[in-house]
Amino acid sequence: MATVTRDLSCPPSAVLDVLADGWSYATWVVGTSRIRAVDPAWPAAGTRIAHSVGIWPALLDDVTVARGWDPERGIDLQARGWPAGEARVRIQVRPRLGGCTVEMAEDAVRGPGTLVPRPLRTAALVPRNTEALRRLAFLAEGRRS
Repeated sequence: MATVTRDLSCPPSAVLDVLADGWSYATWVVGTSRIRAVDPAWPAAGTRIAHSVGIWPALLDDVTVARGWDPERGIDLQARGWPAGEARVRIQVRPRLGGCTVEMAEDAVRGPGTLVPRPLRTAALVPRNTEALRRLAFLAEGRRS
């Protein structure tokens, strides 16, 4: 799995609040252009966010499913982005003195993306997820007041 970490200057609860807000997904997930629907029980296991990827008018509609949610530690997702395939994404939040550390791990699990050699997948995912954590930090650190 491609793994990136970032130290944030906010409590873990601020990050977890952003993760629990399915409507904020397009704000911090790189490549997601809009949210079409969020299941009312999000982020409970099995709930979904309907999203689109791409740039208008070339948008592809798909979904991300919550595989697991720990309101004190993080979320496990199955992100779909066909025709590229599906990825498993795990975001873990750990407290630390002065804030928290967020770890994001992702890898292709289904579809054409799995045919890309792991070093090339990692080379593409690490910069994308570094930017995603930067955006997530902006949102979470802005909530700490």
